[in-house]
Amino acid sequence: MATMIEENGPSRHARQKLEGLLNKNMRIRMTDGRTLVGLFLCTDRDCNVILGSAQEFLKSTDTFSQGEPRVLGLAMIPGHHVVSIEVEADSLDDTQGFGANH
Repeated sequence: MATMIEENGPSRHARQKLEGLLNKNMRIRMTDGRTLVGLFLCTDRDCNVILGSAQEFLKSTDTFSQGEPRVLGLAMIPGHHVVSIEVEADSLDDTQGFGANH
């Protein structure tokens, strides 16, 4: 019975939002100052995030013009190291209804 409540309650809406973000470009800033940019592939209950085609930027800047990124490929970011998560603007345009209520 708890499963039915969870699937029909607020977590269902949150799950739908997350599913709408799959394969969108995300920028994740971490506690050590690094920024990873890549495709959002999955997350779990502990807020760990998996990015595909990830690139690492050592300085957290908006333009990323300072220095070359390091190509990581597939990367797992532990949830306790995540400071912020942003969806890249071009990816957000393709996401239906995500930004309408925020």
